[in-house]
This record gives sequence, C-alpha cells and structure tokens, in this order.
Amino acid sequence: MPLSPASSLAPSARERLTQVGRSRAARTRAADERLRSLLAGALEDLDTPPNAGGVSVVALGGYGREELSAASDLDVLLLYDDRCPDVAAIAERLWYPLWDDRVALDHSVRTVAETSEAAAGDLRTALSLLDARHVAGDAALTIQLRTTLLAGWRRTAPRRLPELERSCRERAARVGEIAALLEPDLKEARGGLRDGVVMRALAATWLVDVPQANVARLRSGLLDVRDVLHEVGGRRPTDRLRADLQADVAAGCGLPDRDALLRYVYHLGRTMSHTADVAWRRAGRALAGRSSRRGSRIRPRPGPALTPLAPGVAAVDGEVVLAPEARLGSDPLLPLRAAYAAADHGLLLAPHTADRLGSTPGTLPTPWPAEARRLFTALLGTGPDLLAVWETCDQAGLVNDLVPEWDRVRCAPQYSPVHRHTVDRHLLDTCVEASRLVRRVYRPDLLLVGALLHDLGKGGRGDRGDRGDHSVLGAEIAARLAPRWGFDQADTATLVLLVRHHLLLADTATRRDLDDPTTIRQVTAVVGDADTLDLLAALTEADARATGSAAWTPWRAALVGRLVDHVRRHLERGQVPAPGPLAQWQRELAREHVPGVVVEPPEVEGEPFRITVVAPGRVGSLATVAGVLALARLSVRSASVHTEAQAAGDVGVSIWIVAGEPPDPAVLRERLDAALSGRDRVTPRVARMDDAHAARSAHGPADVRVEPGASAAATVLEVRAHDRPGLFHQICAAVAATGCSVRSAHVSTWADNAVDVFYLTRPLGGPLEESVAAGVAESVRTALDPGPDDSGNNR
Repeated sequence: MPLSPASSLAPSARERLTQVGRSRAARTRAADERLRSLLAGALEDLDTPPNAGGVSVVALGGYGREELSAASDLDVLLLYDDRCPDVAAIAERLWYPLWDDRVALDHSVRTVAETSEAAAGDLRTALSLLDARHVAGDAALTIQLRTTLLAGWRRTAPRRLPELERSCRERAARVGEIAALLEPDLKEARGGLRDGVVMRALAATWLVDVPQANVARLRSGLLDVRDVLHEVGGRRPTDRLRADLQADVAAGCGLPDRDALLRYVYHLGRTMSHTADVAWRRAGRALAGRSSRRGSRIRPRPGPALTPLAPGVAAVDGEVVLAPEARLGSDPLLPLRAAYAAADHGLLLAPHTADRLGSTPGTLPTPWPAEARRLFTALLGTGPDLLAVWETCDQAGLVNDLVPEWDRVRCAPQYSPVHRHTVDRHLLDTCVEASRLVRRVYRPDLLLVGALLHDLGKGGRGDRGDRGDHSVLGAEIAARLAPRWGFDQADTATLVLLVRHHLLLADTATRRDLDDPTTIRQVTAVVGDADTLDLLAALTEADARATGSAAWTPWRAALVGRLVDHVRRHLERGQVPAPGPLAQWQRELAREHVPGVVVEPPEVEGEPFRITVVAPGRVGSLATVAGVLALARLSVRSASVHTEAQAAGDVGVSIWIVAGEPPDPAVLRERLDAALSGRDRVTPRVARMDDAHAARSAHGPADVRVEPGASAAATVLEVRAHDRPGLFHQICAAVAATGCSVRSAHVSTWADNAVDVFYLTRPLGGPLEESVAAGVAESVRTALDPGPDDSGNNR
C-alpha cells in the first residue's frame, strides 16, 4: 500500500499536530475577521455603502493559502478600481490600526492592471499572487484579478517555467535537501514549503497533473512542525530546525525524540521532492511536445502509442506503465519487471502504475525464483536511474515487499557530518557506486546486494534485542534475507561476510601498520580467498564514495589498495610484507644531518604528503617532532620510526605523512633544531593552541585501549578522542614519559573525531608486558583527561 508520512505517527502525535493545524486555521480566521471589520469601518467613515464595489481586500502568499504561523507576516493587497471613492483614506484606516496592534504587515495598494504588471515583472511576486484569496469587499473585483493573473500565468508558462525550474535548482544547491541536512530549513530546502508553493504554480499552468491534495497534506505536515518550531524558538523564530531545538520540537509535536522528528520531517521532504521531480519531468515533456508541434506541419497522432518493454510492461510518453495484457495480481514478477524496465531505460515509473502494483496482492514465493533474483539484482545495477525508480516504488509501498527490513532505515538520520544522506539513501548511493565497479568482481550480483545490505543494521535492534554493532546486526539481517531471495548457502555466507566486515579494509588500512605481518594475516583469515577479497575491496570503495568526498581521497584509496595487494600476495603465495629498509638517501641523510628534514610535495594538490625527519634516537624525540609539526599547522596521518646506529649514538629517522600546506624545509629544520635542543619549549605552545581549540568545542572523555593480538612484534594502543591540533603530540609525550618507544603510528580522522593507533615496543624492541601496557594506557588516559582540580576546573 502507498506510504504516508503521517502513517508512522502514533495517535497522540497525530492528535497533537492536528491541534497545531487548527491553531493555524484559527489565526487565519481571526485575521480575516479583523480585516473585514476594518474595511467595513473605513467604508462607513467615508459614507460609502458596503456593497458599492470598487475595492477589496485580498490575502496573498502564505496568508492567501491560509497558512498563517505565529511568526508570519500578513501579506495583504488593497485592490481597487475607478469606482473606489478614496483609496488612500481606506488604506490609512486599514494599515494604521494593524500597525498599532504590532502586526507584521506586508501591504500594497494596486489596480488589477498594476498587479498584473507586477506579476509579469517578477517571478516571486507572480507566485505569491497566484495564491490570491478574497477576504473582504468587492468579490467580483477579486475574481477579475484572479482570472487575469491565472490567464497570464498560463499564457506565459512556456517562457517562465524554465526560469522557475532554474531558480529551484539554484535554491537546492544553495540550501540543500531536507533529507540530507541534520538541521534542515523547512521552508527553503529542497522538498520544503517553498517547493509546495512551486507545485501549486505548476498545477495552475494546466500543463501537468499535480496531485494537489497530496501536496497540501505534505505542506500541512511541514507547517505543523514549523509552527511548533516557531513556538519553541521564542522571540527569534527560525525556519531552520536547529539541533539544539530538535528535542523540544519533538516533544511539542508529540514525538518521542529528535530521531523520530527527523525521520518524520525527512519523510515529508522526500515525498515532496519526489512529487516535484515527477512534476518537473512531466512539465519538461509537455513543453518539449508543445514546441515540436508548433514547429511541425504534421498533425499530431490522436493518442500516445505504447512501446512494449517486457511482458506486461510498456512505455508511453516517457513513462513506464502496465500494458493492456498485464496480469495484475497473478503475475508476482510484474513489479520487478516494471521497476527494472524503467531504470534500465532511464524512464519514469508512472506513480499511478506503482500505486496500482503496490495496492494489488501478488506476493513472490519464498525462496524467490531465479528470474526474480535476476531482475532484482539487475535493478540494483542500473546506476543513477535506480534512485528515482526506487523512490517511486518506496512511495507506493513496493519496497517493503522486496526488502522487509527497509522500515528500519527509511529516512533514518545519520548524525555523523561525514555522511551526506540518510541511511536508506546511502545504501542506494552505494549501489550506484557499486554498479560502476561490477567488472572488477567475479559475482556482480553479490556486490550489488552487499551494497544494498551493508548498513541495514543501522536504526534498529538485533536478534538479541540490543543496539549493537551495526555490522553484526546487518549480518543477522543478511542471513535472513539472502535465502529468502533465493541465494544458496555459499552465496549467503559470502553476503553475510561482506556485511559483517564491510569496514574491515578501510579501518585496517588507516589504523594499522600495513608492514606488520600480523595485520595481513588477520585480514587474510577473514576474507579467505581472492574472489571474496575483490568483492570486499569493491564494496569498500563504493561505500566510501557514497559516504562523501572525505571518505575516499586518493590517500585513503592508496592505503586500501596497498592493503589489498599485501593480502592478495599472501593468499596467492603465502608471502607477508617485511619491514621496508630505509632508502639510500635516507641513510645518507642520517649520517650527514641531525636534525635533517626532507619535504616531498604531494602528487595531488591538497592531499597528504611525506616529510622525513632525522633526529637523535632517544625516547621523547618523536613527541617533540609531532609538536613542531602541530605548530606548523600540519595534521599527522601516519608516522613510522627507524633507528640507525652511528658512531656518535643512535639516530632516529621518522617518516611522517601529513596534511596541510607544505612547509619550507629550512624553516622547519630550524624549528626542529630549537625544539630538540631545548631552546624552544614546544609543549606549552601546543597546549595554548589546544586550549583555544577546546574553547570552541565540547567533547567527551577519550577512549584508550590496548588491542591484544593485533601485532606479534609490538603492543598496539588505540586512542579515540576529540580531534585537536596537539592530540598526537600529547599522546606521544605521554608514551615517552613511560619509557616506551613508538615504532609506528596511524591516524584516522572523521570530522572532529580521531582514532590514533600506536605500535609500542620496549626500548630494545618487542611488545610490552601486559601490566606495562595497561600502565601506558592509563598514563595516556590521564594525560588526555586529567580530571578536575580542587577548584573544579580541568587540570
């Protein structure tokens, strides 16, 4: 059955929002009565009979649509003609009492001709005037205005609609999409109230059929939330659903929490966006058809022709519909055939066709037949055209039949700023990205289904009733769904593995030492064979590209590629990487200069680059170098340390991968020399920089843990903390204070969260004893979160 955003609301929430809507209607009625009374008084003062004609009060914009919120302006037109005795005197008697009452008034005084001219000269004015509603006075004059405006709008639609569509695209690019924003603008964002106004204007052209009743329901839902937002916002009402107001707005709407509020708002916005997409697509075809007929001498055919696409499915006028011979209700493959035909040909799946399919029983058998599975996976592989077709199917209730677990992720917000979209849209974006990688893998169908399933564990509870790791919960779901879709036991096991470990390659590549044999053996043990490795690598890339630009940079891609190459070599030949020796130039640098610096510019501008530093081989020098790099505003991505024995003592060669503006090597060497010699105390300067950063952001305590078994040659310490410029330096200093050495370190940063992983050894090499490792972890934890002093402030 077709889905409705309101259907997800509890009865108490529906009742609360109904009350909000009644209040809005009451405000409109009160404004109407006030204006009627003022106009009647004005005419009486001028000794003009109330039925004399020649003047009327007309509501425009939101007031014309009867959508007055507590913060809305009263948009009023005083319309008159030459029968009006004294329009200036009437205007004074209307506006001044309203101003005395502190009513926010947007007013104008015009004739029908002047109003038509204003509409012709400005698109936004034209849209506002299309909602003109008679309030008081000469109703015939208002009818004349509306007739004139609508006739002009229809006459000029071929010229003005492209301008309107362009303005909608520009607004969407500037403000964003409701379902992709953690703080959506309910009015201006794509899918918001402004698009509802545009849909009314499109319907007024008579070029396209717009489901106005549905648009009105969507607008009403958004208006209800906005009214509550204005109440919560107090003296400074806003249309942006700010994060700090969301809990109070949710309570005001009768919803349990901000998650439920965002899901409801996202569903409203998504449905509005989908309606607008369909309407604009049809409007474009209508305008193109009108243009071609105008330029052709051939008489148009009496009706559109059906083009068969698949059994029971045909195309007409750019849309996929059911053919006359379609066996609706007795052909369970019909919805999949229609959806795949639409996406495969880049056509619109007609909403009324999807609604018919969604409203007619025709359940697929369990397990699915092979043809159903083929159509389903082929649909997932249609690329960008999948998005519009899937949305149409979801609006019609068809997706729940295909993926029963879809409810848990539909419109589910993702609070990480790295993600661009809701969970369900991210899954579809991952399918789109995966469709570009199918030639890399031996089973494209498994890659595409894995893409659809990989985050399905978000937004709900697992079989044990807990909100655990979404990868684990997703694997449970995959184990249920794959056999239902007809995948055999071996394929199901592969899909479960892909979902359970879809983060494995990205996390390992950015947080582990790729030259450590244990790292490679652990990944190899999970993937098992080269074919599964290829699937997991393709899914990793598709997932990251769908997440956002920060998730798949050339640097991250290179790290994952290096890991995959190491694992493949181990799978094929049993080889594991050996620690790479220093290059000849690095050895020479160690013999010639202490300290020495070499900066290698990035191959791609803006990407991380390498700095090689030679410093005395003593405990603590790594922390000093990290501090100097932090003061140079360079963000550390990874660091590795090699020790060279020299006659004058050990020399440490550290290789740093950093992000930022490449520094002048001579300047950096001078700063390092001053810091290493003690002439420049780095730690207090880094602390002051961190204090300034901390004043702008709040964060919780750091999570410090030892990862047993992650390496046979070192102890792996993982630190998760709020990112700041001096974090890496502070951790290195805390480790150095315990007398331990850092063999290598790896930093992964997402927005304002950092995961720093350190490979620690004893001074002479080898992993730390268990008690020593625990002590190091505690020392780092104390250094990062020292706790309050006697005055109650953090030390």
